[in-house]
Amino acid sequence: MNTLPIITFIVGFVLGGIIIASILKYTQVKTAKESKTAVDAVIENMKASFGSLSLEALRTSTEQSIKLSKEILGKERELNVKELDTKKGLIDQQLKNMTAKLEDASKLMKELEKDRAEKFGELAAHLKKTGEQTTRLTEITSTLREALSSTKARGQWGERMAEDVLQLAGFIENVNYVKQKAVEGGRSIPDFTFWLPKDRKLNMDVKFPLDNYMKFLEAHAESDKEKFRSNFLRDVKARVKEIKSRDYINPEMNTVDYVLLFIPNEQVYAFIHEQDSSIIEEGLKNKVIFCSPMTLYAIVMVIHEAVKNFALEKASNEISSLLSAFLKQWDAFCEKMELVGKRIGEAHEAYDILSTTRRRQLEKPLSKIEEISKQHDLPITIDEGDKEEVPFIEESTKEDGT
Repeated sequence: MNTLPIITFIVGFVLGGIIIASILKYTQVKTAKESKTAVDAVIENMKASFGSLSLEALRTSTEQSIKLSKEILGKERELNVKELDTKKGLIDQQLKNMTAKLEDASKLMKELEKDRAEKFGELAAHLKKTGEQTTRLTEITSTLREALSSTKARGQWGERMAEDVLQLAGFIENVNYVKQKAVEGGRSIPDFTFWLPKDRKLNMDVKFPLDNYMKFLEAHAESDKEKFRSNFLRDVKARVKEIKSRDYINPEMNTVDYVLLFIPNEQVYAFIHEQDSSIIEEGLKNKVIFCSPMTLYAIVMVIHEAVKNFALEKASNEISSLLSAFLKQWDAFCEKMELVGKRIGEAHEAYDILSTTRRRQLEKPLSKIEEISKQHDLPITIDEGDKEEVPFIEESTKEDGT
């Protein structure tokens, strides 16, 4: 805080008080005129002195203000320089971090660009391959449509589809089913005949009318679509009646009471069900079961389980019969084993008697003979032939028990 003006004011105020006191004292001695003259002179002197003091105080105050301002400005400049240096360091650090992040971003952009180029190349190759496959599929579809226009080709296609389903289910030709085998005692030849437990049979026909369905798919006008749809459903009903008239179901030939009509396409099966489900119900009443590839798979799996369970039941019966025979022979074996064990026990008992009691009884006379021979000094000689006869004596002793 600047105190120079205050000091100047106090000095001026003191000088003014002294001058006024001098004037008042002086006025007591001088006359009024002289007092006035003296007062004027004093005032002039006071003005000159006060002016000089004011100028001196102003100059001194100005110098001190300038000096103080320089000091303040110098300190503020030093603080501003330090603050600027600090901020410059922070800015440099931030610029350095930003430069590093920009470099990382640049590397990432280059990698992304490289990856994008690779992905774009892969996508272009994939699109090209997809286009080729689409073209190939279109050609195959066209060829298939032309092929299916033939009744014979449709039958072969249906057989192929059915065989794929059977192979998927694990069926083997001439083991689980046969193809194109005439019904015994009849003239009909089913496409497939499945062998069931207890020599039962299930026949299946794979020929299916698709002409009007193909025309329905190719038609554009609604009237044409309705016409071909009606014609297709009529063909399906006629096919059911045709199968019913054949001898695919013949209890005398040990067939089941139903026959399978294979539809080689899930879309066609769904179309029949959506357009007129009464056809499928009518087929069931006539003992004709419609089956698509999926439902055929379910049916053959049921057949497979039935055959396996029947074989298991048959094997269980055979095992039960063999087990009964085994138990019978086991009882006889145990009985004979008990008898042999009893005889072995008797033989062992007889052996114990021979090796203990009978042996001691035989050794007693021999001991006495030896004692008598030693008393009378008589040598005893045993002929080699007599040694060979000893087992015969033992054998005779064993037989009579003595």
